[in-house]
Amino acid sequence: MEFNKVLNNIMEKATDLAQTGVVKSKQLAEIAKLKTSNMAEEDTIKKAYIELGKLYYAEMGLAPEGAYVAACEKITAARAAIEANNDRIAELRAETPDLDESEIQVQAPAEEAETTTAEDFADVPQADSEEPQAPAEEDAPKAE
Repeated sequence: MEFNKVLNNIMEKATDLAQTGVVKSKQLAEIAKLKTSNMAEEDTIKKAYIELGKLYYAEMGLAPEGAYVAACEKITAARAAIEANNDRIAELRAETPDLDESEIQVQAPAEEAETTTAEDFADVPQADSEEPQAPAEEDAPKAE
């Protein structure tokens, strides 16, 4: 009889332990799901910030106000540098038409690995254009 009590006691503790494990694993699964959801929301925010910046630059790039002046000047200067680089590339291509550019590999500096690229802003109109373009459908927020 004593053996049965001990066995029942062990079984109750094992059951309690298993139930606690199930509860904890459900909590951990929910935490992981919420963290994944948070990362997706943070990505949505980053995309909205980028779109907001694109729209502002398209509308106000030539006459930014207040704190936006420095950022708009950086964008304008970078665009000018890109244009100068592209002009030089065209000159070099003209000088050596047999140049095989497929052998050229371009790597971004390490600190730029997580920043936006010129391709991210390919659809942004130049600051001197008369009307800003609406965001492309693929860039538009998705209703879920």
